[in-house]
Amino acid sequence: QVALKKMPLRKRSRKELVVNEIQIMKENRHPNIVNYIDSYLVDEDLWLVMEYVDGGTLTSILVRVIIEERMIAAISRE
Repeated sequence: QVALKKMPLRKRSRKELVVNEIQIMKENRHPNIVNYIDSYLVDEDLWLVMEYVDGGTLTSILVRVIIEERMIAAISRE
């Protein structure tokens, strides 16, 4: 199983930031982060293939759950 992240490029003014993000994801693999697998350009959208992690996106968790500062520090440290 994988997760797909669809990114519309036509809305991005600085496409080089996306390229830099992909390069960083390619070079860094770690058991505590969602790992990059591949990417595809489909029309004007960039599709990122990522390792699947159950539980939803980080954004969806952050808007539903209040996390104390010490927990944020622990997560960031990891």
